[in-house]
Amino acid sequence: MLDVVLAGGLVIDGTGKPGFVTDVALAKDVIARIGDCSELEPKIRIDCAGLVLAPGFIDMHGHSDEILFVNPTADSKVRQGITTEVGGNCGSSPAPLSDRERADRSARLKKRYGLEITWDDFDGFFSALERAGCGLNFCCLVGLGNTRDAVGGLLPQPLNADALARECSLVREACAQGAIGVSSGLIYPPGRFADLGELAALAGAAAASGSAFYATHLRSEGDELEAAVGEALDVGRRAQVSVQFSHHKAAGHKNWGKVHRTLATIEKARTRGLDVGVDQYPYKASSTGLDAILPQDVNLGTRDAIVERLADPRYGALVAARLELEWGGRWNDIVISSVSTSRNACTEGRSIAQIAAAIGQSSAATALRLLVEEQLDVSAIYFTMCESDVRAVLSYERTCIGTDAAARAITGPTSIGRPHPRAFGTFPRVLRRYVRETAFLPLEEAIRRSTTLPAMRLGLRRRGKVAENWYGDIVVFDPQRVGDASTYLEPLRYPVGICHVFVNGRPVVLDEAPTGERSGRVLRRGRDL
Repeated sequence: MLDVVLAGGLVIDGTGKPGFVTDVALAKDVIARIGDCSELEPKIRIDCAGLVLAPGFIDMHGHSDEILFVNPTADSKVRQGITTEVGGNCGSSPAPLSDRERADRSARLKKRYGLEITWDDFDGFFSALERAGCGLNFCCLVGLGNTRDAVGGLLPQPLNADALARECSLVREACAQGAIGVSSGLIYPPGRFADLGELAALAGAAAASGSAFYATHLRSEGDELEAAVGEALDVGRRAQVSVQFSHHKAAGHKNWGKVHRTLATIEKARTRGLDVGVDQYPYKASSTGLDAILPQDVNLGTRDAIVERLADPRYGALVAARLELEWGGRWNDIVISSVSTSRNACTEGRSIAQIAAAIGQSSAATALRLLVEEQLDVSAIYFTMCESDVRAVLSYERTCIGTDAAARAITGPTSIGRPHPRAFGTFPRVLRRYVRETAFLPLEEAIRRSTTLPAMRLGLRRRGKVAENWYGDIVVFDPQRVGDASTYLEPLRYPVGICHVFVNGRPVVLDEAPTGERSGRVLRRGRDL
């Protein structure tokens, strides 16, 4: 008995081959037939004439993690055709959690969303997510910031042998419980305190557990970009793991153009046998916490300790002076996207320079004031990249697409602030801007970057391709209309032209409207892939 027939669509199977017009039938959770289904009587038949039928998109770099308990239907993801997300990126994952980190996260999540953390390891997190249900498939890396925190490595110094052994044990345990690899966030404490030897040891521990994948937010995406790329490649060589360069870019005007050299270095490493790839969101602005502007010796210790130091007038003045040297003249490039309290809600959508002018304070002092008043819980958008670099990275054949965002909705608890538009528009933006409008990428190639390429890098079984007996993760879109609607000024907008989305054979989007289905699965290494 067939559940769905998608009739007469242009099937682009994800391999990069030209498309062909035919029917695709779904039964239970798989693709049951590719070919003429006119004589069959499914429960649902959908006319797909003039539409493209492709594998569901794989978000190679997501940050939904705990937010999937707040927004389990993952609206902003499935509405842009995403059927699988990779979480646990940039060195921060939902597990393992030290007692201190669990208390800190619980306090922040409860304050903002009413969510309480009930787990401390991956088995607990995955089991809780399976019980709650989710609108998309989810797999997860273990963050090396988490593991360093869990062994007390909060200071900028090498770990002793015992602590490193315990950290490697945590990595092996996470991989045994289903983590697909490890991630580092080398601009964020405490993960940034890890040296090359520690990173290689941890990636090697993952490899020994069957999860030989290392995704890295580099130690520098600006002045020291090329050295940071070299360090990541050294981790891959020493640990014998695949290396994934997260949201590859060159930040800051003086660094524009460096991606041509880093991509050449990456390709050279590939020709010498190292498995390397990159991912990217197709925008000229990045987004992270406002505390990323703090000098490394300032952004040190617990959240409370940092806030207490910054609140001291004399210390704060010294830090402000240093920030002016670093960011002076560029405060218009930093726009506040969200704060945690209503006290400073008026700052959302405004640059640091605009906020400072309105209150008659220096830009550096304004930034520090926000960080103190919001207990560091401030997100910002940084306009530091250029279009030619975006195109250069997108032109590289090993570039996957990733949102670098958490699942959101346009109403409810995840609709707060003015988030980066990548949360709602990443994949449709590629199809609109770089396929239809500029022909920068052929449609078949854009779909390959979004489907089979990430699936192969992650080792996903029977996902990422339209093929019989493969899982029924399908997106159907209108190639003449598909596009992003989310902007920096008005980000809470779903894309257009994503007509139907199926996850494991069940519709999560029909006629561009969500169905509320939670047919996604937790994909654990060793069990589900």
